[in-house]
Amino acid sequence: MTIAIFLGSLLGAMALGVPIAFALLASGAALMWHMNMFDAQILAQNTLEGANSFPLLAVPFFMLAGEIMNTGGLSRRIVKLAMTLVGHVRGGLGYVAIIAAALMSALSGSAVADAAALAALLLPMMTRAGYDRPRSAGLLASAAVMGPIIPPSIGFVVFGVAANVSISKLFIAGIFPGILLGASLWVTWWWMVRKDKGGEPPPRATRAEVLVALKDATFALGLPLIVIVGLKFGVFTPTEAAVVAAVYALLVSMVIYRELKWSELHGLFLSAARTTAVVMFLVAAAMVSAWMITVANLPAELVALLKPLLDSPTLLMVAIMVLTMVVGTAMDMTPTILILTPVLMPLVKAAGIDPVYFGVMFMINNSIGLITPPVGTILSTVAGVGKISMDEVTKGVWPFMVAQFAVMFLMVFFPQLVMVPARWFYG
Repeated sequence: MTIAIFLGSLLGAMALGVPIAFALLASGAALMWHMNMFDAQILAQNTLEGANSFPLLAVPFFMLAGEIMNTGGLSRRIVKLAMTLVGHVRGGLGYVAIIAAALMSALSGSAVADAAALAALLLPMMTRAGYDRPRSAGLLASAAVMGPIIPPSIGFVVFGVAANVSISKLFIAGIFPGILLGASLWVTWWWMVRKDKGGEPPPRATRAEVLVALKDATFALGLPLIVIVGLKFGVFTPTEAAVVAAVYALLVSMVIYRELKWSELHGLFLSAARTTAVVMFLVAAAMVSAWMITVANLPAELVALLKPLLDSPTLLMVAIMVLTMVVGTAMDMTPTILILTPVLMPLVKAAGIDPVYFGVMFMINNSIGLITPPVGTILSTVAGVGKISMDEVTKGVWPFMVAQFAVMFLMVFFPQLVMVPARWFYG
């Protein structure tokens, strides 16, 4: 009964068009009412405590780093470097997009920021070069999925706080799976353009041009190196890494590249603050639901319901991945993490699944959910920035989305693909 009340109130509020944060508050209040313990003071206290978390300070700074990256010239230099490396091969601009997305993922940690930058920089170039426009938009949208997987990642910060899992380990464990997702896009793009007569490649860049592009992008490439090495050797925490990323991007953009003007800072800070406010309010509202889920003993009911699967961690992971895929078609990444994490973590622990491994797989699924119609946030971003219809982006994204889901399930059946490289990285 408690599960029905929680889901009914949450889904009912969302069906009425209530914003997700308020729907979360409503579902928490409905559970309190059902259990005869409604207290407005408890609601307020849990809401405040939800946002009162030191690790969550990483969110605004990674948001700011992403804004600076797109405005201060870091994204453009990374695209230029990728262009000199692989732009000359058939379908070269597609490979440029994949390489640039992987490098930009290591700068911002935000899929939406990466999607906006890629669509603005590369979609006009791919269209002028004769590439199929929907297919190109689909590739750019899919490439941005790497943003929340390759560290740093805002999604990993939110999951780490909600699940009480080491954010540093999540960051490190996301490196190799993020590369695998990029590899799946590379193979899919190669298969699709191998006989394509359009998109004739430009001449191969000379060694001198490659060296010039590499020199120009050196400071942009230094940011992910600093963050990963700092986390690996314990120089700073993920929260401190976010501050380092924002300050470094600011210094490079204003002092070295000199593309970011003082007059633009106010707009950047305001944009990052607005996005942060949305995320933080979602986290705060989710704490009410999470607290009530625990008090109502919903995880224990779910564990009892799925008890036959606890003896087979692989089957349980398949069931969880399918559930998350379904939810991802209708809900954005952050609310999905906040709603499902407190419900699923007891199941994961009862089945003996490594929480870091589960966190990586859960995040991959949620990230791909950003390109699953009808609600895919990245699809909307690429459509808006690239001035292309949502239908065309959706049409172009399907082959790449299927490839990424295939890689995800490969990692479900072979967890070593995630955990062996992760343990090698963090020891």
